[in-house]
Amino acid sequence: MKNNVQSFLESGLLDKYLIGATTVTETVEVESFIAKHPEVKEEYDILQDHLELVSKTQAIRPPSYTLDVIMDAINDKPVVQLHPTRRAPFWFSIAASIAALVFAGTSYLFYNQNQKLLNENNTIADEIFDLRDDINNNNDKLDDVMRQFMKLNNPETEKYVLRGNDRAKDLKTVAYINPIDKSSMIDVVSLPELSEEQCYQMWAQLQDKMVNLGILDMSDQKLKSVPYIEDALSLNITIEPKGGNKNASLENSVAEIPLKKDN
Repeated sequence: MKNNVQSFLESGLLDKYLIGATTVTETVEVESFIAKHPEVKEEYDILQDHLELVSKTQAIRPPSYTLDVIMDAINDKPVVQLHPTRRAPFWFSIAASIAALVFAGTSYLFYNQNQKLLNENNTIADEIFDLRDDINNNNDKLDDVMRQFMKLNNPETEKYVLRGNDRAKDLKTVAYINPIDKSSMIDVVSLPELSEEQCYQMWAQLQDKMVNLGILDMSDQKLKSVPYIEDALSLNITIEPKGGNKNASLENSVAEIPLKKDN
């Protein structure tokens, strides 16, 4: 039964199913394996998690007050109504002069308001240019994520799931290693909480030494590139003092997985 599951995982049908490229017969086969075999379901869930990396790219939205500023600009725009002129008695000239002074004061007020609105419009224009820069930056980030996703689905990429031992039962980290293009990435799925004076550190084991691959941190829960180590025999995760250690504390090992070796 395990051979059937392994053959299915290596067939690539799960990847095709995830992107909707399977035939009706293949879809039935994939869904049957997902329903019957927990390891297939786990593989499917992990692939879905990585697809969500693309959709999680933050979209840039304009400031919340932009619409209000535009509406205020429309509503505050001075409106001058024209009325038919009528002949008025001479004694109305004094009242007309006073009205003219009031009108001049009102016009000045409107002028100041329009200048303020003009300044606000210029500010909005500057913010729009800033938003365009942010959108371009996000597009670049999206391209990086897409390239990472392509690496994950490369047939040459080997996946290793590191699970915690009794000291860290909820620990789960997935490593993706491509020996052809010599690249390595890890995805921190879950890390049990440690004291403030401790941290998790990943290592690659060679014949005679342990090579530091960096500190694992849940605050950086995304695909992360790590150094590719030629001829590594296994991957290890240990508990180390805060800030990491130069040498692995193997007595504090919480996860280990051997790496496949090319024949």
